[in-house]
Amino acid sequence: METSDAIQSRRNVRQYTDEPITRSDLERILEAGRRAPSSMNSQPWHFVVVTERGQLEELAKVWQGAGHVAHSAATVGLVVAEPEDEAHGAWIQYDLGQATSYMMLAAADLGIGSGHAAVQDQAQAKKVLGLPQGYLLVYVIAFGYPADRPLRPIRNPDRRPFDEVVHWDRW
Repeated sequence: METSDAIQSRRNVRQYTDEPITRSDLERILEAGRRAPSSMNSQPWHFVVVTERGQLEELAKVWQGAGHVAHSAATVGLVVAEPEDEAHGAWIQYDLGQATSYMMLAAADLGIGSGHAAVQDQAQAKKVLGLPQGYLLVYVIAFGYPADRPLRPIRNPDRRPFDEVVHWDRW
């Protein structure tokens, strides 16, 4: 798939088939996240990959909007050291957004759907993932093959018109 096709095909997928994702495809997705840009090349992330069904069901409890995690083929937890201050926290959020986007696009390129979620219950996250002291689970990205329809470029996306979003030279 061309990059522009992957961008136009990517959508939030929260219902998955039972088909597993191969280790090589997971590694390709993770490599995309690892190569994402970060502030001052700090690469603040650690990725925890979960594929075991019972663990996925427990991981889904980290936030009320993460129910789809329980039914995914694999979910990646994005973990960082607790930020030292508010400024570093903001940079980390931006950096994790980059890694998330790269992984989701790499998945779309492979025909694999994805759906991200925030994390609210750090105690549950630490229990499920065995995080060391001083680390936080910030986001989870569930991956799996879409149960409803395969990924393909979306011809009429639900997006604001181009000319309403893009300004050339000045507002």
